[in-house]
Amino acid sequence: MAGSNENFPDVIRPTKVQGGGGGLKAGSGKLGVPICQNRRALSDINKNIIRAPPAYPCAVNGLPGKKPIPSKKPLVPVRRPITRTFGAQISSKPSLPLPEGKKPKVQTIPDENDTQDCSIIDAEDDFNAPMFVQHTEAMLEEIDKMDEDVYEEPLLDIDNADKGNPFAVVEYIDDIYAHYRKQEISSCVSPRYMLQQHDITDRMRGILIDWLIEVHYKFELMEETLYLTVNLIDRFLERQPVSRKKLQLVGVTAMLLACKYEEVSVPVVEDFIVISDKAYTRTEVLDMEKVMVNTLQFNFSVPTPYVFIKRFLKAAQSHKELELLSFYLMDMCLVEYEMLKFPPSLLAAAAVFTAECTLSRSKQWTKTSEAHSHYSEHHLLECTKMMVSLHQKSGSGKLVSVFKKYGTSKYGHVARTQPAHFMLESRFWN
Repeated sequence: MAGSNENFPDVIRPTKVQGGGGGLKAGSGKLGVPICQNRRALSDINKNIIRAPPAYPCAVNGLPGKKPIPSKKPLVPVRRPITRTFGAQISSKPSLPLPEGKKPKVQTIPDENDTQDCSIIDAEDDFNAPMFVQHTEAMLEEIDKMDEDVYEEPLLDIDNADKGNPFAVVEYIDDIYAHYRKQEISSCVSPRYMLQQHDITDRMRGILIDWLIEVHYKFELMEETLYLTVNLIDRFLERQPVSRKKLQLVGVTAMLLACKYEEVSVPVVEDFIVISDKAYTRTEVLDMEKVMVNTLQFNFSVPTPYVFIKRFLKAAQSHKELELLSFYLMDMCLVEYEMLKFPPSLLAAAAVFTAECTLSRSKQWTKTSEAHSHYSEHHLLECTKMMVSLHQKSGSGKLVSVFKKYGTSKYGHVARTQPAHFMLESRFWN
């Protein structure tokens, strides 16, 4: 025991008393250090364990005047033993990315109760991840829920401001437009009906409507009258063959009937005879009126693009410039025979969408507009591209009545608006 006690200076060892026999001398040890000072409290001993500066010299820490014995590795905080259960929890948690050039280290730890080894994957010794970044399962699920939360654009109540207006019929407005969407199917004409006409062409139809737009502007008629006039012409030509000499008479008569249906102050028959350069007599106009009314079976209550565009402009929270540009784009479509393949509601929605994008130079179609029009951007793609193409060619051909009409100060000179060329590119829709 004498050899082992040299490593423990705190043990009391027997010494000789000067001038006397054997025995113990209180307060001294082998190294000459007072023993009472070596008896330290537990808190002081714990400080030595966690590498606190030594308060007393000992064989481990070094004697006074001598170099201390360096330790091979610094002491590290005690970690939880890695068992099979704890190892499975660690492997199920997301691991932090290792620094560039570092590879994970696989450590095999035998289990006392199992003959198989448990492999624990850990990072390099110099990459110790702090414990606070190891999220629990509940925290990870909460983060996933936060990532899934996407901002949804609210639907606006566009009729809230008109609840006190009896003419707005807010209580029935949704049912009215649901009825319009059903009725527009029966009011549409075939986009190939001109094949049944042997003496007129789609080009002649365009010239007639372009002239009627000019007449409509000179008579200062309501917008509803123009759209109903075009609808009556197409529906009549789909059912009745007409010679080219009678085509202008059909147009004059259709506008006369539309005025009687929509206008408060109706132009008389003589006004239409004069505007047509007296090409027809009063009797011919009245006879054609009878034929047209009987052919259409007195059905003049049809949803035209006008009733839809007013609703869609309200959903888009339009301003004056947007409204005028939307009507400009839609009026250009009246002249084009190929635009008959689109129903009135789609034509109106595409006009509003194209006008919005033209003015803002970006894609503009809100959830509110989509909800009230029942058309998404994908549904409007083809019609919108055709409208932009017509806008590019406006004012360059012979049929320029629409361009002249919307080039006046009354219509805000919206005909001068630059076309939305970017809407013809595929990346705009992607």
